[in-house]
Amino acid sequence: MKIVSVDIIDVKNPLQSAVAKWRPVVVRINTDEGISGFGEVGMAYGVGASAGFGMAKDLASIIIGMDPMETEKIWDKMQKKTFWGQGGGTVVSAGMSAIDVALWDIKGKALNVPCYQLLGGKCRDTLRTYASQLQFGWGDAEKKEILTTPQQYAAAAEKALADGYDAIKVDVNEINEQGGVKKSNLYGVFSDRELKVGYKRLKAIREAVGDEVDIIVEAHALTDTASAIRFGRMIEELRISAYEEPVMNLNHGQLREVKRNVNIPIAAGERIYTRWGFRPYFEEHIIDLIQPDLGTCGGFSEAKKICDMGHIYDTTCQIHVCGGPIMTAAALQLECAIPNFGIHELHRYALLDGNRATCKYDYLPEKGQYSIPDLPGIGQELTEKSIAESPKETVK
Repeated sequence: MKIVSVDIIDVKNPLQSAVAKWRPVVVRINTDEGISGFGEVGMAYGVGASAGFGMAKDLASIIIGMDPMETEKIWDKMQKKTFWGQGGGTVVSAGMSAIDVALWDIKGKALNVPCYQLLGGKCRDTLRTYASQLQFGWGDAEKKEILTTPQQYAAAAEKALADGYDAIKVDVNEINEQGGVKKSNLYGVFSDRELKVGYKRLKAIREAVGDEVDIIVEAHALTDTASAIRFGRMIEELRISAYEEPVMNLNHGQLREVKRNVNIPIAAGERIYTRWGFRPYFEEHIIDLIQPDLGTCGGFSEAKKICDMGHIYDTTCQIHVCGGPIMTAAALQLECAIPNFGIHELHRYALLDGNRATCKYDYLPEKGQYSIPDLPGIGQELTEKSIAESPKETVK
């Protein structure tokens, strides 16, 4: 089997206007045997989708004619023969990730098995799932809510519980009291007032959901080390299950200081790439819950190695999921196949009709539990309508 062409697709969806900067880029690798595989560049949010598109296109040019079953050989070529691949970084790693996931999709389809069989088989039949990013409300409304009062945060948590979730994630500091997203002063040491705003929101959530619900506190790496430690100590009494990205990951020493000074398990990994990037965090026992993103860390080939490395250091794994349905399906395949799985992330974006309609299959959890797709490969593809309507370039 040989790779004959690669389509890079800038997926058209109504959320490009409804949700700021929401822009999934999908790769479809086509073979001479008529089998195609899908992967996603993990940069649908934030800034950089066009760069991810270009990187996937450039990488595609060096894999034409290769055997898609030789995933390790292709991964090594993308890293070693591109100069920038050995430096890592978001854009290079995201392009490599999309291609790698698409190759595994082809491999599963060629062998007529789900990817989890290729990854070692299922360790579990369902995945416990948490409701993610409650600061924007919860539900399938395309317009984000902007929550400001403790009562609103509590109500959003109660909505998630009503949908069957027994774990939630929320950033209680991202939105200021006036409803400004990321406009509050998140640089420098937090004032007592800022600390209390976040604490009161979190306390209201805990009081609303009771003691049996796990709460992950998200920080989006927007706080400095001193503020992260002060806030972390303040919320310890609220029995928080994980403290996610309390500081920027580029200096792992900062995260180490938070780990040493706050009695809450640390979660991070969505902006750490390849096993080399994760290595110091493992060796210095900094992260308790690793969160590699299949769309940026290097794809299946790399994420499985990262999770296995983490197992040695007693870390659990939750694949970071904040993309289109392609990446959700891929995450389910990997998470069910690793013994050190922790919990699955259901981002609010995954509920939105405009996102779900881009792909053939509509996978959602029931009562807070995801079932694992048994279709060959990753079990997800773009619809023909999405492909036809979306801007794309083909490399041959």
